[in-house]
Amino acid sequence: MKKILIASLALFSIVGFYSCKKNREVVSTVVTTSAPTITISGSKFYSIQVGDAVPTVSATAYDSILKETCPLSLDASTLDNTTPGLYVVPINSKNSNGYKSSANVFIAVTPIDNAWDLTGEYARTSNGAIVNVTKVARGIYEVDNVGGAPTLPVVGYFAQLTDSTIDFPSQPTEVVGTVDCTSEKLMVSATDTSYSWVVRNAFFGTATRTFVKQ
Repeated sequence: MKKILIASLALFSIVGFYSCKKNREVVSTVVTTSAPTITISGSKFYSIQVGDAVPTVSATAYDSILKETCPLSLDASTLDNTTPGLYVVPINSKNSNGYKSSANVFIAVTPIDNAWDLTGEYARTSNGAIVNVTKVARGIYEVDNVGGAPTLPVVGYFAQLTDSTIDFPSQPTEVVGTVDCTSEKLMVSATDTSYSWVVRNAFFGTATRTFVKQ
């Protein structure tokens, strides 16, 4: 009986030893996958004349999980200040764990006079859908339904470059991903104002869409 008791105690000691050893080898690692939140404190829309310097953009980046303010950088590498157009310029940030986030500002390179204002209601000629165009900066406009599709309103931005030229560049949207417009035209007369373009996105067809001011 004594031998059995000793053997049982020995077995318990061995099991206990390996259990303790195994527990000591377990390491708990918590990975924080937060990213900075970028807040644009100034405007999202800027207009410069051809040849002007890139404007100063006011923004901050903060990671509320890590409780740290993160550095910001404006990536103006795709902006050509010698060529008129609307440029979508990203602001990038990265936290101390290496996780990144970005936001966009719109910079128009245009000589258009600030007196121009295309703001108003427009109707798409093929279906009568009403589209609202709003001036947000010199030469820059927001359109609340890029395709004139009543069931798929997509917000986008374009720039007026001359009295007959507009530019709708490739840009991200919250509804259908990236949208681009081609063959953009602006038609202004004493009695009518209209514009047209082809929407490039998988949710839209390839037809030219024309919008007439009401």
